[in-house]
Amino acid sequence: MLRTPRGGTEPGAAAADGGAMSIGTVLNVLRDEFPEVTISKIRFLESEGLVEPQRTPSGYRKFSVEDVERLGHVLRMQRDHYLPLKVIREHLDAMERGEAAPLPTVGRQRDGEAVPERPDAPTAARIGRSELLAVAGIDEHELQEWEAYGLVAPLEDGIYDAEVVTVAALVCELRRFGIEPRHLRVMKAAADREAGLVDQVVAPLRRHRNPQTRAHAEARVKELAGLTVRLHAALVQTALGVRLP
Repeated sequence: MLRTPRGGTEPGAAAADGGAMSIGTVLNVLRDEFPEVTISKIRFLESEGLVEPQRTPSGYRKFSVEDVERLGHVLRMQRDHYLPLKVIREHLDAMERGEAAPLPTVGRQRDGEAVPERPDAPTAARIGRSELLAVAGIDEHELQEWEAYGLVAPLEDGIYDAEVVTVAALVCELRRFGIEPRHLRVMKAAADREAGLVDQVVAPLRRHRNPQTRAHAEARVKELAGLTVRLHAALVQTALGVRLP
């Protein structure tokens, strides 16, 4: 069984009776450490063979504590090390076989140079163009298309913020359903408007002369971002008349 690293998700608290968990319960457990995780993300990781929950006779997923630990480990390696899912899957499978499995490294980008991973390295990082192509499993033409529609954009030095890895994974997942980058312009526009609203709320705090107040502004941004994401998801589900299990 995979052990949850110190400071990681503790799924046992959500399933004290040792019973299986629904995908909604798993989402709530994981969101303590991964506020951006969604049910679609969990389903995508399942489709990629990263986790294999049991199914009830009616088709509902039932996750064990070990499943949730594995998901937490996957999300942590994506967030902190930006590893391709194939590499993560092979790493976890080796661990479960009891083999020595040192964590593979994919160079982070800082000031235009790749640097090795360290256990104490900050999670805020950047990723180079060739690395993004490899992690996302796309070619140069596809990345140019994403940039043309504003889905991803390089920073001034041509390096990308590491959050584009999450964007890339979701764009690829939507493409499996026939949703192309050009269809996602409306989502990008909505995201820009929501970001503008958040910026408007926190702007006075960011301009404050007190450093503690400015630091509080960044915490407020994260809180508001999480709330807007959850509201957006709820509104989409309401509009479609669906209730996710």
